[in-house]
Amino acid sequence: MSRLPQWVGGAGAGLTRLAARLEERRRRTEAAAADGDGRLGHGTVHGHAVPPKPLEPPVVPGGAPPEDAGPAGTASEDGGATRTTDASAASDATEAAAAAPVPPKPSTPPQEAATAAVPASVPAPPAYAPAVPHRPEPVDAVPWGIRVAAEAAWRLLVLAATVYVLARAITSIQLVVLAFVAALLITALLQPTVAWLKHRGLPRGPATAITFITGFVIMGLVGWFVVWQVMDNIDSVSSRVQDGISELKDWLLKSPFHVTEGQINDIAKNLQDAIGSNTEEITSAGLEGVTVVIEMLTGILLAMFTTLFLLYDGRRIWEWLLKLVPSAAREGVAGAGPRAWRTLTAYVRGTVIVALIDAIFIGIGLYFLNVPLAVPLAVFIFLFAFIPLVGAVVSGALACVVALVTQGVFTALMVLVVVLAVQQIEGHILQPFILGRAVRVHPLAVILSVAAGGLVADIGGAVVAVPLVAVTNTVVSYLRAYAHEQALRRAPVPARGADG
Repeated sequence: MSRLPQWVGGAGAGLTRLAARLEERRRRTEAAAADGDGRLGHGTVHGHAVPPKPLEPPVVPGGAPPEDAGPAGTASEDGGATRTTDASAASDATEAAAAAPVPPKPSTPPQEAATAAVPASVPAPPAYAPAVPHRPEPVDAVPWGIRVAAEAAWRLLVLAATVYVLARAITSIQLVVLAFVAALLITALLQPTVAWLKHRGLPRGPATAITFITGFVIMGLVGWFVVWQVMDNIDSVSSRVQDGISELKDWLLKSPFHVTEGQINDIAKNLQDAIGSNTEEITSAGLEGVTVVIEMLTGILLAMFTTLFLLYDGRRIWEWLLKLVPSAAREGVAGAGPRAWRTLTAYVRGTVIVALIDAIFIGIGLYFLNVPLAVPLAVFIFLFAFIPLVGAVVSGALACVVALVTQGVFTALMVLVVVLAVQQIEGHILQPFILGRAVRVHPLAVILSVAAGGLVADIGGAVVAVPLVAVTNTVVSYLRAYAHEQALRRAPVPARGADG
């Protein structure tokens, strides 16, 4: 009976320590929950904040602290029973704490959540620290003008590369391209005659044959006449050129430039030496001239056959080409094609008429001024008229040089006056009246196109450059108007009001 009070006292001390441990665990849990919600140093009981209580050691009844009572093994001789009781009580308390309902956490504002996400080891910046500005995206930092320029620049580079590749391809097959373009120009000149004969009741085949044969016979006769005139007058022109050189030599000796006869003889001797030392180059140039003649004949034959088929079957060829165009753009291209052909026909016909008038009037002037080779020079003026601006200057300068060498300074000045007068009448009266406004091209565009065509394909490129620009201008203008009309058709019709 003497051990019973000691056992009861030990059990009471164990329960007291268990209660103290459970209270301490509950306080730690509430403190951790308060720290997660941004309320450091406060606990919650049923959703209400309460100030934390200071942790005090548990007091054993009788006023003695728990450590004075000693561990469970020294509280009584029956320490095993005491430890078993303590473990079972602790297990029951743990299950009770796990089964207890957890009070809901109050809603946390975003600012407090961001503050809670920051580790406790990183101190907050001081209040006087400057604010770090927000950096925009790199695309937004580029000015609008530079962005537009960059967008336009890479597209221009793509277009330039395309034009370069196209020019290289044209240069590699220059003979075929020039023959086809020449056939187009000749077809544009002869096709109205075929249409007129068909309108008179002649079938398409005979009308094409008659027009084709007549046209090329006339062009062949013109070429033969030019060669005949040059060969017939070459002796007289050569003698007159020698006389002109002698007169030029006498004029230089008597001129205020103080040119001596020894200097003139040295120049002549240097020319003779240059010709003698470059015999091989001259021979190779002659062989290249033979090659050029062969290529020219090949191009003429190719242009003739192409012209024949274009005159006979041009509409079917155009319909076949339309099948190669995407269906979305086929309607616009089908409308632009006939307008481009009318522009080309009007350009060729007007240029032929203007060139013929220039050749006739300048040839008459050369004839009355007694300039040799007046007829061949008139034919050259007709042919060079197909190169706008540049051709007129070259043919007029050639006529003035022949007049200067053969007839003297006064005749050359008179020839210059005749050439300038005819060209002024052509530029201000004939071209606007005959060609019309549909095929008019700005002089700057003419100069640039002729220069570009000459660089790409020599004289042939200079001839076809201006009609190509005129046709392109017509096509682009029509497609722009067509796209605007289609946009208006697809636009929604505005609803009328009650009064409408």
